[in-house]
Amino acid sequence: MISQSALLKVMSDAARKAARGLNRDFGELSELQVAKKSQADFVSAADLRAEQTLFEALTKARPGYSFLGEERGMIEGTDKTHTWIVDPLDGTTNFLHAIPHFAINIALEREGVVVAAVTYNPATNELFWAEKGKGCFVNDKRLRVAARQRLDESVLATGIPFLGHGQHARFLKELHQVSQRVAGVRRFGSAALDLAWVAAGRYDGYWERDLKPWDIAAGILMVTEAGGKVTDADGGEEMLQTGSICCGNLDIHPLLLDRLAAAAK
Repeated sequence: MISQSALLKVMSDAARKAARGLNRDFGELSELQVAKKSQADFVSAADLRAEQTLFEALTKARPGYSFLGEERGMIEGTDKTHTWIVDPLDGTTNFLHAIPHFAINIALEREGVVVAAVTYNPATNELFWAEKGKGCFVNDKRLRVAARQRLDESVLATGIPFLGHGQHARFLKELHQVSQRVAGVRRFGSAALDLAWVAAGRYDGYWERDLKPWDIAAGILMVTEAGGKVTDADGGEEMLQTGSICCGNLDIHPLLLDRLAAAAK
């Protein structure tokens, strides 16, 4: 059995505690209160309750750490070197449509570097986790990125801009450059799980733009610890700042970057 560190156990326990409420709400969708943040962007009472559960559990376990959450923004702590980066429900639209593909996402940033990560899908009971320098796992199984070396053998994941969000024309150019060269492109609606699935070798690569830190902070560490390469969609190293991402194994990553660059010409 693989044993988690005390830090990972705190994060995993918090995720599972928040998941209990999500599982209950997932079965009562018709009763769920939903608010509109912006065009086609929703927040449910489930998001808010899950984030409150995570906030209470994480701040109790590590008093003083700062907390950056999707719903409540940044809460400065007395410890300026540590920040929790949390998405209580990544894949809200899936959740609201009873599609069982969503996740709780927790990352810990220490002095500007993500050092621990948890992504949990309550619907499948898959807990993806990683700690810097110690590998990436799902439940008790060690993960490695896929070994494919050619785009024409690869299945990639992406996100599609939706109403009021993202640059649709740019995405269509990128999709044109990529889709005609690969075995398939998938869009499942959770950036957190897209990254976890790259780490697990289910996807060979993934790209997306217009993301937030809480969408990708955990997954960046997971892919890296599983032996993959992660940059932004333009090949830079500031993914949390640019909000874009491109990842895969060491063979697929540069090929995917080339296609994205070709789309910009």
